Amino acid sequence: MTDPHISGLSGKIVHDEIVPARAPWAHHVKQGETLRIVDLEGNQAVDFLIYSAADDSERYSAQDTVAAQGNLFLREGTVLLSNEGRPLMTLTGSAVEYHDTIGGACSCESNTLRYGHHTKSQHACVENFLEANLWEGRGKRDIVSNINFFMNVPVEADGALGIVDGISAPGLTVDLRAEMDVIVVVSNCPQINNPCNAFNPTPVRMIVAA
Repeated sequence: MTDPHISGLSGKIVHDEIVPARAPWAHHVKQGETLRIVDLEGNQAVDFLIYSAADDSERYSAQDTVAAQGNLFLREGTVLLSNEGRPLMTLTGSAVEYHDTIGGACSCESNTLRYGHHTKSQHACVENFLEANLWEGRGKRDIVSNINFFMNVPVEADGALGIVDGISAPGLTVDLRAEMDVIVVVSNCPQINNPCNAFNPTPVRMIVAA
């Protein structure tokens, strides 16, 4: 039986992993390889960071990416730039119209501020990023503004931001081609206090094709 999640990917599958709900993930993706993220059950936010494998002081820059494309949202064709202004990865395909690059990552502190002190003990994306980065010696200072794939953060006419229901559905994907050797770090978002995950974090599938 054909696997619908790998349809359209060319080349050999070199990595294929299910990331559980709420979990961190990190992987080295070589130049020219494509990373496909599959939203297995729908409406799952995937928080995402990129570092250069050659020198991880070079990493994804939301500011440079937004300024270069003149748009807050990431769409098919967007080039994800580093703090050195160099291409890290390119969105070569997206089954949803756009992705968020300004909503940030949830943390225990922000959960407390937004949702009350009873949420202080809840796991959050910053903790996932920290855990994954520690595997290779990076720390909290290395966590920069991140991408939120499949997350819907509309910008209102008055400039206000909202976090609303996601725009994904079961089996939808986003493809990213590495423009240099990179390290991808993911938090499969554990947030349960707003609708970014439909209040129910679910697993995602990470597939790398050479």
